[in-house]
Amino acid sequence: MDEHEIERFRQLLLEQRAQLLSVADSSDDAARPVELDQASVGRLSRMDAIQGQQMAQARVRRRAQQLAGIEGALRRIESGDYGYCYVCGEEIDPRRLRFDPTITRCTACKEV
Repeated sequence: MDEHEIERFRQLLLEQRAQLLSVADSSDDAARPVELDQASVGRLSRMDAIQGQQMAQARVRRRAQQLAGIEGALRRIESGDYGYCYVCGEEIDPRRLRFDPTITRCTACKEV
């Protein structure tokens, strides 16, 4: 992979990180604890609120995993290890990286 292509991946990763961080800022309120005041909210409404809270917490965890993958990929770009399989050291197919630029394993090692 040439430097121009690696730079494109770096820009893509930076854009993805910015998008995730902007979404995180706007959706943190949904993951707050649910108030369980029976006088103000019915049982079914509380159940809906708790389910919504759990789904929001799952989104927060998923976003944190995605951000960790992006940060790892950016570190690999800086160190010169980007695009190489973490397990066997072979070059990862650029088409695979275009699909997900945070991938750390080649197809053969992923299957094992």
